[in-house]
Amino acid sequence: MIPLPPGTDVMADAEATARAAAEHLIEMAESAEGDRVAICLSGGSTPKRLYALLASPGFVERVPWSRIHWFFGDDRVVPWDDALSNVRMVREAFGHAAPVPSTHLSFIPSDAGAEAGARRYERMLRDFYGAERLDPNRPLFDLVLLGLGSDGHTASLFPGKPAVAERDSWVAPVPEAGMEPFVPRITLTVPALSSSRSTLFLVNGAGKREPLQRLADGEDLPVRHIRSNGRVRWFIDREAAGL
Repeated sequence: MIPLPPGTDVMADAEATARAAAEHLIEMAESAEGDRVAICLSGGSTPKRLYALLASPGFVERVPWSRIHWFFGDDRVVPWDDALSNVRMVREAFGHAAPVPSTHLSFIPSDAGAEAGARRYERMLRDFYGAERLDPNRPLFDLVLLGLGSDGHTASLFPGKPAVAERDSWVAPVPEAGMEPFVPRITLTVPALSSSRSTLFLVNGAGKREPLQRLADGEDLPVRHIRSNGRVRWFIDREAAGL
């Protein structure tokens, strides 16, 4: 078995991971103070199942949809209806069952290109937050969802790429992705992703054993820089854990 990160819960399979994540999201949303809940979404197959679950019977009526504002941790610079778009993935997963207010789903403006889109999204985040600087005592997000790529990336923070070292901006352009598909991306940076009340990594499948092992071996992967004001949790299925 691979030595797993602190705060890991090992799940039976991808379905169990998605269901546990749905329960965690609802719990975090219900416990959030104030009338707004900010959740940062991740791309990938496991989150897609999570989002579909949230819109399904047994879950949809428990989600405080009117309070939740949904943001994106990253996206590819493609049209929102493109098959590679995280926006399209989330829309399809939520379907028509999720009563998301139209003003509560904040897309990354990928149609503006990587540079301009990053600047515009950062402006959106600062306006929502109501300040130009992040206050360590007032997180930007209530919950940040993240994954772990087979190459060790999270969001669109690829190992060895400049965006990983960015500490001033909240959003960064990624002109060159570290793995296929090799299209430009826009990503939240380490400071923005770390400004959270809770962080949850979802990791499934045998293809994730290698990056988990690299992390256990002490390699300086981007995930190692992610922090949280609260707890950082990992939901990992048995296949990824090597069980």
